[in-house]
Amino acid sequence: MPRAGLTSERVVRAGAELADEVGLEAVTVSALARAFGVRTASLYSHVDGATGLQEGIARLALDELADLAGEAVAGRSGKDALVALASAYRDYAGRHPGRYAATRLRLAADSVAVPAARRHATLTRSVLRGYPLDEAYAVHAVRLIGSVVHGFTALEVGGSFEHSAPASEESWARILDALDLTLRQWSSSAS
Repeated sequence: MPRAGLTSERVVRAGAELADEVGLEAVTVSALARAFGVRTASLYSHVDGATGLQEGIARLALDELADLAGEAVAGRSGKDALVALASAYRDYAGRHPGRYAATRLRLAADSVAVPAARRHATLTRSVLRGYPLDEAYAVHAVRLIGSVVHGFTALEVGGSFEHSAPASEESWARILDALDLTLRQWSSSAS
């Protein structure tokens, strides 16, 4: 019989909170069991081992982030939408580094987190509607945006920009300007 008060959702949420505190790689079923004051075996009725726990955290984080990004993008187009989307990701990573790391996990095709991950591609494609981009280039543009936003964010969260000037905020603004310019000119410059 499961311990009173423990649910899959509560276990996953506790895992996400722990990931933000100590890093995703340190989150294990046994670490959560210690936090709940139960035996490790007690949690296996709520999560399917380490993989199930990580996928649960990924799904939670992907859903949270898609909700935030969707709200940020709503009613915006073009560069305003691009900046809102990119900034939502960057801000989330700064507030929730462990959860953000979970959004970058490679997911199995049958993972419970796949539908949440697909929401992000849909959001990015909606931002691209504000640009004169041929549909043939959409997948490349989605990948470009993801690479730029996640690459910069990963470096920043990892502390790579802390020891140099100017502040990373200035670089972020210039990078988004360049990304906007690239997207506005892509159809005419693509071969």
